[in-house]
Amino acid sequence: MSDGKQARVVQPGGWLGLLGGGQLGRMFCHAAQSMGYRVAVLDPIADCPAGAVADLHIRAGYDDEAGLAQLAERCSAVTTEFENVPAASLEQLALRCQVSPAAGAVAIAQDRIAEKGYIASIGVPVAPYAEIRSEADIDAASASLYPGILKAARLGYDGKGQARVESAEQARAAFASFGSVPCVLEARLPLEFEVSVVVARGFDGEVVTYPVSENVHRDGILAISTVPSPRASEDIVRRARAAALQVAAGLEYCGVLCVEFFVLPGERLIVNEIAPRPHNSGHYSIDACVTSQFEQQVRVLAGQPLGSSDPLAASVMLNILGDIWFQAGEQAAEPAWGRALQAPTAKLHLYGKTEARRGRKMGHVTCLGADRVQAERSAAQVATALGISYP
Repeated sequence: MSDGKQARVVQPGGWLGLLGGGQLGRMFCHAAQSMGYRVAVLDPIADCPAGAVADLHIRAGYDDEAGLAQLAERCSAVTTEFENVPAASLEQLALRCQVSPAAGAVAIAQDRIAEKGYIASIGVPVAPYAEIRSEADIDAASASLYPGILKAARLGYDGKGQARVESAEQARAAFASFGSVPCVLEARLPLEFEVSVVVARGFDGEVVTYPVSENVHRDGILAISTVPSPRASEDIVRRARAAALQVAAGLEYCGVLCVEFFVLPGERLIVNEIAPRPHNSGHYSIDACVTSQFEQQVRVLAGQPLGSSDPLAASVMLNILGDIWFQAGEQAAEPAWGRALQAPTAKLHLYGKTEARRGRKMGHVTCLGADRVQAERSAAQVATALGISYP
């Protein structure tokens, strides 16, 4: 597949730029540096995870004109590590260097109203919903949307900016608690399980998809990802991959994109949301695939050919939150890493964060196996050692 576009090729030794200094940026830096690239990170936080390993850390806000100018002057191509970077900053950078993903795609993904409207417009199913911009919209919403979930249209992630509502009265109260910002009211559906697909798409339209991951969330935060999915049939896998490719192609997306799905009774598949970046549910690819999602992000940005996304092993990824530092009380204590690593196929990834806090993503462990049963056995051993609930 080719869009006929020619990307600027950045050869190893060149500079790549990154907006955002979190753990996804840290893993991007590792992948880029392993391929011989140098990385400049723009982030306002002094001790951010990516800034600690980057070749250059520009301490500035994401809309700081001087910081953006410095990034564009140093780097041939720039990407993002989270979706809430101002689209205007990406537009400004695109005047001076190669940018992936484009501002237009990010603008859609960072606004639930625009995102759901786009996905529905291309014929991919989403949950029934209503746009909520005022209390009058709540009053006008169909009763079929209850029980539902009210979600802030912007700046929501890991379950933040969301409220379960049983009635219009509860929806009005939640809307007020969010500051009356634009929201979507989405019907709660009989969810059986959740899956996601990570897609990598080059400037020329070259595209690969990763194996479908089955995901378990707790308190709105991803806890476990299993590949191959224990419950997804071949037909679900086929349709999920096809829908993810349709979403990426419609956006003319260049970069790494994750599409999250709900699986409903009767193997109905609907899109929950999209993330215009590498995703937690794709972290298994670092150890379990020929090319990780982060190396793929580097390849797209640098105009290089995509790598194979084929799996090398079955895997279970366990998210590590700061909670496990506090299992004995309020005094933080280092988790039992040695006990966890007694599982010989466990691969530990810590994100270099200096302070553990409850609910904070501190790292992940990927447990590998010749098949899913072996990977799950290893994951159970690691989870017991670290005090993580599994499955």
